[in-house]
Amino acid sequence: MDNERSRRMVLVLGLMVFWANGDNYVAAPLIVEIAKAFHLDIGTAALTVTSYMLPFGLFTLIFGPLADRYGKARIINLAAFGSAIFCGLGALATDIFSLSAIRAVSGAFGAGILPVTMSLIGDSFGRDPKALQNTLGQMLGMAFLGGAAGTIIGGALAFMGSWRLVYLVYGLTGLIIATIMLKTIERQPGTTAQFSLRRAYQEAFANTDLLKTVSIIFLMGASVFGSFTYAGKFVETQTGVNILWVGVILTCFGVATIIGGRQAGACRQKLGNRVLLFGALMGSVSWAVMGAWHSPVFISLSLAGFGLGFILIQSSLLTTAQQLMPQRRGTVMSLASFNMFVGGGLGTLMNGHILTKWGFEAVFLGAAGLILLAGIIAARLLDRVSPAIPSKAS
Repeated sequence: MDNERSRRMVLVLGLMVFWANGDNYVAAPLIVEIAKAFHLDIGTAALTVTSYMLPFGLFTLIFGPLADRYGKARIINLAAFGSAIFCGLGALATDIFSLSAIRAVSGAFGAGILPVTMSLIGDSFGRDPKALQNTLGQMLGMAFLGGAAGTIIGGALAFMGSWRLVYLVYGLTGLIIATIMLKTIERQPGTTAQFSLRRAYQEAFANTDLLKTVSIIFLMGASVFGSFTYAGKFVETQTGVNILWVGVILTCFGVATIIGGRQAGACRQKLGNRVLLFGALMGSVSWAVMGAWHSPVFISLSLAGFGLGFILIQSSLLTTAQQLMPQRRGTVMSLASFNMFVGGGLGTLMNGHILTKWGFEAVFLGAAGLILLAGIIAARLLDRVSPAIPSKAS
């Protein structure tokens, strides 16, 4: 693939990942408005979030093997169009049940976008480990930035119009990006001869190094997703700013992951797997002091430091995971995403209890300790299964 074509592909995929991950988070600021529109309590209105997230987690495991069999570009296109269409249909819902059903289908399709995108990046850049890690890191950064921006965009659109406008705009914009993607990304055949979930995951579970790698990704999910969920409320409580400014501050995490992700491969080439220890230390220190801040500036710096530490570790783990099973990159990325998702879910649940008993400081301290532990274990594992990225001179 020539440089110009690869740049276009990365740009379009980055936009899709940004917008699709925003769809994960855009519903959060809408719950109150949906409850009012349908005359419900907030707990019942929150079904729209649950109905999206449950199929999102389940179908994550299905899309990877599908992509390995039928081709990554074909499956991404299917997932993107399906997610966009059903997101837009949310604007036409007549009650909480129809909205929840529509969001469930949208979540099922949305599950295929990030893991299959990451596996397509692996197929395209797999011969150059440095470029692969840089691009994977960039994609992760776009996903997190999209999630943080989703809070801002959702809140702003709901303020200007209604919750229906949010779903309509997200659906139409996703449809435009999916159409551009259809004309931009070259379709390639699958890398496996048949579709079999059982065989795909049998091979994955037989690879002990892969299982160890995705287990660390589980810890990363518990640390990052499990604590970042409460970061917005913390910012609002500590600073008193409104929901739009909360979203702006949270984007510091996403911006740091993009900047760090673009250089993660180069850093690993220079520092070797010690870059994971550096990332673990930076992320841990940044998050450990988070609970002490009241200033938006210092909170933003902690978010940025945590994001940078996260991306240095996570991009290294994803690069290694893909190299362990190159013919089943889709399956590998589905397994990695599922572990991140489940780890984040359990981390969020545990931190909810910690928050109630001991407050925000305990949540951030626990997550800081967890990312430090994950980074240390990851560095030891990768020293054995994935040596440092070689320089061109070598």
